[in-house]
Amino acid sequence: MRRTLFQLLALVLWSVTLQAQTADEIIAKFVKTVGGADKIRAVTTLKRAGKFTGGGGFEAVIMQENKRPNMVRQEFQIQGLTGISAYDGKNGWKIQPWGGKKDPEEMGEDELKSIVEDADFDGPLVDYNAKGNTVEYIGTEPVEGTDAIKLKVSVPNGDVYYYYMDTDYYVPIKIETKRMIRGAEQESETILGDYKEVNGWYLPFSIEMGAKGSQFKQKVNYDTIEANVPLDDSIFRKPDVKPQPAGR
Repeated sequence: MRRTLFQLLALVLWSVTLQAQTADEIIAKFVKTVGGADKIRAVTTLKRAGKFTGGGGFEAVIMQENKRPNMVRQEFQIQGLTGISAYDGKNGWKIQPWGGKKDPEEMGEDELKSIVEDADFDGPLVDYNAKGNTVEYIGTEPVEGTDAIKLKVSVPNGDVYYYYMDTDYYVPIKIETKRMIRGAEQESETILGDYKEVNGWYLPFSIEMGAKGSQFKQKVNYDTIEANVPLDDSIFRKPDVKPQPAGR
């Protein structure tokens, strides 16, 4: 009986401690756990390389290059073809060679929202006030049977993210996203794992994503993530389309 009462008291105290935390305190613990603000800011570029796995055993080689403050280039290689999505800080563009297209095209509105999200170098929690984001502490909810801290993150474009943070290390283990796509609200979820140190900054090497509640998920496993690799700004800009010779 004494042990049961002690366990109950410990649970109550743990719950009260979590409730007393503010969003700022939780984010501060998260930043400290993954390396600290100085280590994060010391990373000016990131180059990720790995494998994408989709439904039915579909696989592709992927690479993502980020450069501060908000540039990103993604390559997706399959069957000898390379698709590109990129954002230079102002404009988003793509090359999708699957249908024989070779020239770069402007991104649509929904594609642009997605690539801008990927271009956010540190993610929406770090320096969230400066980015115009708002963060609210919601409470705790279980993730795969384990309680997680839940934060609501609202960004200026109207998207809303629910971050589920590990209660021991304060790193995100799941993110739920709500956004409007072609006039309809769509919900997705992302599972993060396999955190490893990159130049003093701990980053997830495993990312699983898909529609919320769906059993069909897409997975990315990074083999390498390199920091402070030289990246020229030109790789993020849309290439000029060369005019075709007359008669073609």
